Parts: sequence; C-alpha cells; structure tokens
Amino acid sequence: MNLESPDSYWMRQAMSLALRAAREGEVPVGAVLVRDGQLIGEGWNRPIGSCDPTAHAEIQALRAGAKNINNYRLLDTTLYVTLEPCAMCAGAIIHSRVKRVVFGAYDVKGGAAGSVFDILGTDKLNHKLEYTGGVLQHECGNLLTEFFRIKRNKPTGRE
Repeated sequence: MNLESPDSYWMRQAMSLALRAAREGEVPVGAVLVRDGQLIGEGWNRPIGSCDPTAHAEIQALRAGAKNINNYRLLDTTLYVTLEPCAMCAGAIIHSRVKRVVFGAYDVKGGAAGSVFDILGTDKLNHKLEYTGGVLQHECGNLLTEFFRIKRNKPTGRE
C-alpha cells in the first residue's frame, strides 16, 4: 500500500525530470502538469540545449499540457515543479490559469512565490491561484546543490 501523498508522488515525477535535465547539462529543474489525477504535460530545463531562454521546466510543461488538451487555458490543473518558479514562469502560470502550484525547493535568489517576489500570491492580477512550497524540499534542493557542486569542481581546461 502506497502511503505517499499525491503531492509527494507528483513531485517525485518532477524530480525524475530534473535528473534528466542534469544529465543533459542543464540546471536540474523538472515540472509536471496534472489534471484530474492524470499527467497532461511535463518538462525539464532546456534553455542551453535549445538555445531558448524561455525553455524553463515550467514553460515546457505548460506548453505540453496546452497542446495535449488543445487549449491555452489550463483550468483545474496543478503544476508540480522542483524549484520555486521565477518571475517569467510565474507570469506564464498566471496567464495559463493554472489552479494550483506545488514546488519543492525555495529560490532565495529569484523565486516569485514569496522568496524574492510574490507574483503568484499578488491580488493585483486577474487570476488568483493556490500555491504550496517546500514539498520534498530537501530532496529537490539536494539535486541543485549536488549539480552545482560537481559543476564547480569540474576542471575547465583553462588551468
């Protein structure tokens, strides 16, 4: 019997995508978009490999979900992402009408769900959503910490 909460289950799915990003040399962030308990979109960071500064995990998942349901409005969906969304992603989340966001690690340098900005929580925009941070926070944070530790210790070839 699986006693794991749905939020933990879906966050683990997002973490597996974050690992894929890391294998591709991208910052390990993964995201899944869920509606009615079903996966409708997924994404992982790809800005380097795709030469696209907007190719964050959240944007990839939103695009895939919109294409899957053939609608740019992602009503009644939950987006699970391993890192607190940035300002760009928060804007896209709001414009796509996601109902709920669940994230893992907080981003104290650029998070837009309360850490630096509170775009997801503002009452000044036309769409309000729920959000929860810190789900599997340590596991998600460790993915990032380990990725950057390895990157810092990797020889650059310029020695």
